[in-house]
Amino acid sequence: MIVSEDAGSGGTFFDTRIVIMGYKVAVVGATGNVGREMLAILDERRFPVSEVVALASSRSIGAEVSFGDRTLKCKALENYDFSDTDICLMSAGGSVSKEWSPRIGAQGCVVIDNSSAWRYDADVPLIVPEVNADAVKGFAKKNIIANPNCSTAQLVVALKPLHDAARIKRVVVSTYQSVSGAGKDGMDELDRQTKALYSLGEVETKKFPKRIAFNLIPHIDVFMEDGFTKEEWKMMAETKKILDPKIRLTATCVRVPVFISHSEAVNVEFEKPITADEARAILRQAPGVLVIDKREPGGYITPHEAAGEDATYVSRIREDITVENGLAFWCVSDNLRKGAALNAVQIAEVLVNRKLIAPRAKAA
Repeated sequence: MIVSEDAGSGGTFFDTRIVIMGYKVAVVGATGNVGREMLAILDERRFPVSEVVALASSRSIGAEVSFGDRTLKCKALENYDFSDTDICLMSAGGSVSKEWSPRIGAQGCVVIDNSSAWRYDADVPLIVPEVNADAVKGFAKKNIIANPNCSTAQLVVALKPLHDAARIKRVVVSTYQSVSGAGKDGMDELDRQTKALYSLGEVETKKFPKRIAFNLIPHIDVFMEDGFTKEEWKMMAETKKILDPKIRLTATCVRVPVFISHSEAVNVEFEKPITADEARAILRQAPGVLVIDKREPGGYITPHEAAGEDATYVSRIREDITVENGLAFWCVSDNLRKGAALNAVQIAEVLVNRKLIAPRAKAA
């Protein structure tokens, strides 16, 4: 049985699962937040695996991670032979990916990379399956496919159906990004600081440049010469590559004291007229989107409610009267899932479903 790529009568998800056996999958960075989520999602979505291998740095050899009801012991990336592995889900950071992804790809294994290392390479597809799945066919040039930045992924899922309907000219977005976007160290720092404040203890700042507990930090990644941060630049560049190079986008990215899920306040200017009601109807049918939009207290989604969910949630859809053909909306998604691990697994499902790769080794 093959499950359609645009399954879901309400357009609430993009399901690329199929029933076939035989793919050997390696997860690099398996002990990290995203690596663990990748393993969980491979199991949840019943990805057709013959074997799953957990890989990490040499200092994590023997560390245990879960894959469904099984426990996997991590092996060292530097000693692993990828010659019989079909897919590598890479979540070990940009420097590791820069060094290892070309080596892995040269062995015939397709790398789906979660870092920023390959996103802007013209020979590497940057993919969000609900938005530009057709572009995945370009992977064969380097056997590498890039996952977008977490904040970009949810944004373009919401923008794509609106762009198709009315052509987007300009986007202004302010993000409210959870500490899990900074990894386990970010989550631990928020936890420690919150406990310290409640117990009147000393608040230590290590991961973030300022206190994050009960605070906001308008600074994610490094500052660039023009005053934007690298995180903001990523959203601009990636939206153009994934969706449309003609779209103008400006972003302000803010770290907030939330453990999981990124939120975004989005203002969009279109070439053609589009009403809030029209946009709401379009988004309700869009793959990957779930509209929660009642104009009453609680009639919207929050990051707490989105955590652990696959959808990109859209709320507060309204017309922006400050520009011609303008809309504003609120967008929330679990950054560890759609922003990272889920999107990577969905890309793998596209490869399998479209028969762009075949298992190199039969299941035992």
